[in-house]
Amino acid sequence: MKILVVDDETDVRTLFEQRFRREIRSGKFEFSFAYSGEEALNYLHSHVSEVVLILSDINMPGMSGLELLRLVKQEYDAPPPPPPMVMMITAYGDTESYNQAMQLGANDFLTKPVDFAALKEKLLSLETL
Repeated sequence: MKILVVDDETDVRTLFEQRFRREIRSGKFEFSFAYSGEEALNYLHSHVSEVVLILSDINMPGMSGLELLRLVKQEYDAPPPPPPMVMMITAYGDTESYNQAMQLGANDFLTKPVDFAALKEKLLSLETL
């Protein structure tokens, strides 16, 4: 499963590569990383048929994760290929951000610090879809 992680914190790459080392090695998950909403959109334009899931931070400079979510849902809502699922991640677990993300079509909403054990379970359950 190809997963695009979008976060302006560059150390997120190391964190994901450490936490999912076994799954990456076995080929269950393949992660790509974008450090802004704009970079994520550029990546999607050339890899959309590959990306199954987007994990995006909400608060980023420039394009926010919510704006990215809105654009992804607008641009990639009609198959083929099936649109990628989008999980939003934020340090601010406020109701307003949650409601806005869900209204824009997010498939899930996670708060930082990310519970990697719970995230791994969610990702493994998506594999069977």
